[in-house]
Amino acid sequence: MDTNELLKLSENHPIVLFDGVCNLCDGFVQFVMKRDRTGEFRFAPLQSETGRILLGHFNLDENVIDSVILIENGAAYNKSTAGLRTMRRIGGVWGLAYVFIIVPKFIRNSVYDFIAKNRYRLFGKKDACMIPTPEVRARFLQ
Repeated sequence: MDTNELLKLSENHPIVLFDGVCNLCDGFVQFVMKRDRTGEFRFAPLQSETGRILLGHFNLDENVIDSVILIENGAAYNKSTAGLRTMRRIGGVWGLAYVFIIVPKFIRNSVYDFIAKNRYRLFGKKDACMIPTPEVRARFLQ
């Protein structure tokens, strides 16, 4: 897909970009998929072609892979804002987490950055990006 197709896709299917070798990030993706009953979310590792295309479009450094990024309605959100907006879209009790958006961004992102900086040490790292099961493969972008 090219940039325009990906941005159009994000209008109905928010795209979650994640560090494909991070166990914490993989856990987040699994968490979202399990609770996304309508299958609206799409996923791509930051290290993938889709990840590189979208990072380039939004002028985000493709070498900085310490943030989950949410592409929603043609806009990019990162760090705590991406996480909170994702939780809101999941809905239910998880959507209540969005109340933390009122916490100033510099505070939210300081906590996020601390966890991101230590994610491999705390949660481990894979040798390669996850391989989606056949049941969810269509939700992953190349």
